[in-house]
Amino acid sequence: MTASLLLVCGSALAVETNWPMAPKLIELPTPYGTLAVGESEYVYEARLHLDGTQIEPQITGMLNITYAFSMRESQAALVAISKGNDACPVSYRWVVLRADGYQVSPEFGSCSEHIRVSADAKRLTLQTPSRETPGALDTYVYDGKTVTQRTGKEKEKRK
Repeated sequence: MTASLLLVCGSALAVETNWPMAPKLIELPTPYGTLAVGESEYVYEARLHLDGTQIEPQITGMLNITYAFSMRESQAALVAISKGNDACPVSYRWVVLRADGYQVSPEFGSCSEHIRVSADAKRLTLQTPSRETPGALDTYVYDGKTVTQRTGKEKEKRK
């Protein structure tokens, strides 16, 4: 029993090391303005601002700007949101900045800080371990309007 438990834990630790550590920024200067986490007396009440004005809809919690992508006519930033909930420690929102304003995605995620993020000309993608299906990945795709989710088996990384 002990040997099998150690083998299971050992393989779980090996999977954990494949996830990159996400950066944690509180300010992101862009050609469309500066996206920044506004200070608060209580850590879980910080708010996201663009050039000193609060983003609407409000994004509040313990916030970090984890990834940013320069796109053809916009800048996209992924914001990690923690509300102090141990059951679901983190969720995410995309903020896409343009010359004529910004768009904020709905909140999404599988409650994991382990993420892989990518972008192409039309979509922003986040992959994270599935909370509902062990050994699978949840993939969230934002097209500028909606976030879609699909769950699939994790593919081995090519070396």
